[in-house]
Amino acid sequence: MSSARKSVMPQNSSYQRDIQYVLKLNNWILCTIGLLPFTTRGIGRYAFKILIAFCNFIISFAMVPCALHILYDQKDITIRLKLFGLLTFCLTAMTKYGFLTIRRPKILYCIECVKSDWVQVTYKSDREQMLKYAAIGRNLTIIATSIMYTSAFIYYLILPFCSEHKINNQTVRPLVFPIYSKFRQSQNSPIYEIVYVAHCMCGYTIYSVTASACGLAALFVTHACGQIQVILSRLKDLVDGKNFKQSPNVHRRIAAIVKSHVRVIRFAAVVEEILQEVCLVELSSSLCIICLLEYYCIMNWQGNDRIGLVTYFVIFVSFCFNLYILCYIGELLMEKSSQIRYKCYMINWYQLSSESARNIILIIAMASHPIKISAGRIVDLSLMTFVNVLKTTLAYLSFLRTLVM
Repeated sequence: MSSARKSVMPQNSSYQRDIQYVLKLNNWILCTIGLLPFTTRGIGRYAFKILIAFCNFIISFAMVPCALHILYDQKDITIRLKLFGLLTFCLTAMTKYGFLTIRRPKILYCIECVKSDWVQVTYKSDREQMLKYAAIGRNLTIIATSIMYTSAFIYYLILPFCSEHKINNQTVRPLVFPIYSKFRQSQNSPIYEIVYVAHCMCGYTIYSVTASACGLAALFVTHACGQIQVILSRLKDLVDGKNFKQSPNVHRRIAAIVKSHVRVIRFAAVVEEILQEVCLVELSSSLCIICLLEYYCIMNWQGNDRIGLVTYFVIFVSFCFNLYILCYIGELLMEKSSQIRYKCYMINWYQLSSESARNIILIIAMASHPIKISAGRIVDLSLMTFVNVLKTTLAYLSFLRTLVM
């Protein structure tokens, strides 16, 4: 953030309450996995580094023995497929966590931009429009987080204890992540309790990473949509200038609109830079994980395992909804940014001078390329992308059933 932006006096008297409303949930999730500092003063501002290292360690602590178990101990292809889905999800979450950690400075920059925009809200109508889109982002984050943590609670705290575990006619205490057979001490107290708690902490970390990626995307994109809505209201009022008390001249009004538009485009470019690798990993892993979850649901249905069916169905819904949110907000941003061009066509440009009318061409040219969020700059996030992913998973499911059965 520049010093000029920090020195601007607040114009929105309710900015502190608005900022807390918009950022509170995302801040809480990001702080618990070290992507935001708990405090900006004292030694606490360096604690996030320890937390990031701990989160990576706790994920590796669960993944490595599980991978060894799949390679050397487990011979049943069905159980291997179940464990492979779990391992893939952990590896995906660890990869996304790494990308988010690398992009952490840009995340902090975008959060400061969001705060600055709320501080500088001038008119009540602008605040209402921004709150409308902020509520959309907040609600999407709440729903996605609730579904993700509910599925994690069922999978980590209920499902392991709902079936009997035996090895060589000996009952063993269940763990979420299977342990390599060479680590025999894992069944003895208090090692078992420590390992189980570590697995639960791993589960919280990987689900929090998924929820935080979705929450950040919803927060930043809906904020950009709110800013675009403010620009649309300015374009509607360009000729009359009722909402331009500080810019009575039409040239200054056009300059203010162009400046706001450029700021939104630059903000969206940073947001895409933050999310492009995360979205690419999410999109590619969803092809595998959603397909496996569909397979698990079918197998539990055929095996009359109701608890397993409910568990995997809830996880399936959470993954589909998480992917849907990413595609929905990509579609929302693309559609909203396209409206700037259409609004320029609809204003009473014939009431403007020829020079002012020519200046509007600049806005039309800038808006001719809608703002998009892409997955690795390979695939644009849209509802059509979501549909194509689901179609592809069904094709993979048919192949998987034919191969296994």
